[in-house]
Amino acid sequence: VTIYVKVFTNSPFLVCMDLARSHEELIDPKYSWTGPDGKSLKEQKYVNLTETGKLMVMGFKESMSGAYTCTLSHKILETTTQEEREMFEAYRFMVYAYREADHTYRVFARFTTRECELTANGLFFEELKKILNDIISDLTCRIIESSCKCHSVKLPDQGPLHELFVSFQVSPFAPGWKEACQQVPRDCEDATNMRVREARDRIGEFFHKQTYALKSQFRMVPTIHYVESSFSVVRIDSCQPGFGKNDITHRNCASCCVVCSPGTYSPNNGVTCQACAKPQVKMYGATSC
Repeated sequence: VTIYVKVFTNSPFLVCMDLARSHEELIDPKYSWTGPDGKSLKEQKYVNLTETGKLMVMGFKESMSGAYTCTLSHKILETTTQEEREMFEAYRFMVYAYREADHTYRVFARFTTRECELTANGLFFEELKKILNDIISDLTCRIIESSCKCHSVKLPDQGPLHELFVSFQVSPFAPGWKEACQQVPRDCEDATNMRVREARDRIGEFFHKQTYALKSQFRMVPTIHYVESSFSVVRIDSCQPGFGKNDITHRNCASCCVVCSPGTYSPNNGVTCQACAKPQVKMYGATSC
């Protein structure tokens, strides 16, 4: 059985028997749990072991990932001969730490301009970025990887138009984001993603208001103005170092950033765990080989 546990949280209870066995009578049952290192979990402070053989791993960390095995022993009594036989059954759980992916948003929008060589185009783009950064600055978010390209566009039954194709990313990692995370260290990804969603929504509202302003406030349309309904946004995921996505190996947690398995690593904020050239890494969550 494969189990995914969010870092810093408690695992669900792992049950030392299958469904069929849980409906049967067990005589003198005993349960023995071992962790990924092969050692008994009986005296460990980070686990909760119940008398009925259930295991909870508390405050889960990357290093706790791996195979958790329980051996169930119980007796079978022969009613005619009164002989006793001891039975052993093993149950294995693969438990992986995971984090929520960090979200950024790629935004696209278009603006009509009089001509591509217009000096005002560059000034407009710089002013646009300044306005957007001001809108989201209190969320410790910022605009990054911005670009503005001018193209000639031919529409049906119209002459050629000149349009600015604007794109940028909304990032939650503006200066001060680490300090904000220190207030909620265990739920940093959740708090960061919530902030960047709010930033995305504010920017979407800004572009929505451009359409309203053009229709109701301007008697003469400005030289550079927003193209109605051209706003679009795409979410981009990234993972913390030591984590990655794999919708084949971890199809039940395909959107999660799952801890890198031994023999793989992730050195940066990518989305995949890379294989080591010489798989000497035997730990979970490696950031280098």
